[in-house]
Amino acid sequence: MKTFHPNHLKSVLICALFLIIQSCAPTVPGSWKNGKINSGKRSDFQQLNNEALKYLKANDPKHLKAVLSKEMIANNNERQVELISNRLNDNAYELLDEYYVVHKYKDTDTVRVANGDMNRYAVLYPYAATEMYFAFFVPKKSDNKYMVSLIYAKFNYGWKIIKLDLAPYTVNGKTAPELYALARKQCEKGQLQAALNNLQLATRCFKPCAYWQYPDEGDAQKLYSKVQYAVKLAYRFPIVLSQVSTGPMLTGVYVQKNDVGTFPIIYYMTHYSLKDTTDIKKENLQVRKAVEKMMPGMNEGNKCILYSAFNKMPTGYESTDHFDMTDRLH
Repeated sequence: MKTFHPNHLKSVLICALFLIIQSCAPTVPGSWKNGKINSGKRSDFQQLNNEALKYLKANDPKHLKAVLSKEMIANNNERQVELISNRLNDNAYELLDEYYVVHKYKDTDTVRVANGDMNRYAVLYPYAATEMYFAFFVPKKSDNKYMVSLIYAKFNYGWKIIKLDLAPYTVNGKTAPELYALARKQCEKGQLQAALNNLQLATRCFKPCAYWQYPDEGDAQKLYSKVQYAVKLAYRFPIVLSQVSTGPMLTGVYVQKNDVGTFPIIYYMTHYSLKDTTDIKKENLQVRKAVEKMMPGMNEGNKCILYSAFNKMPTGYESTDHFDMTDRLH
């Protein structure tokens, strides 16, 4: 039988006491991102995420309750779970960023912008607990990415999700700040309609999470209003394309989503019957040239431009027959 030397036993007791004190000590306030998070905690968070994503992908709100807060369980989250499930099954997702936050005061609910990168952002959120954790996931491969956000808080009954979020992160391979930067360059070149199109796309992905804040969002909204007004002055629709012998008439320019992205769509009226698709296609080749000259920059950064030909003025209030064509640029 082994016997402990008094000094050895004393050392063991001191170590044990240290561990007890350490485990009971208050957590130091602060915020940590990605690799700066303690490896042990990060591993625990990964397990939480794996469990949550498993139930989300399986569209299993019943078992998902195991990782939800009491308030979340009380709410009806089935539709949100279904939408997230669809996205997780469409693409393989990976962790973009994660944050572990410990509050000193209840109003310390902001992770500040830390650098000057174009895609820098702050995280602004309501205080839910002294310790909180944020995990943002995006598809590995996709030009049009939807972000899945899992927001946790540590309660006396454990770490639980207090918010599930799903929103656009990129459109046509660009984030909101990147689309805003492109629009600014187009404004400088006088490419107003092209700039307006990209500002419209930027507004769609400036909030990939309800708590996500890009510093440029406010400036982008102001520029959007200015450019929108300038476009109204520059292009008073309807516009007859006199340079095209058949005299088609532009009625408006919008953005529309298809299977590969969201692109400009040109509405115009043609004198040809919609049944006469051969002549409409021939005329459309001339319409494309006229639009490119009238609205420079439209082709930049777009895989295609969409066209929709009408015989009757579209109103937006009722369905109007039309013939659709795609100008594939790349």
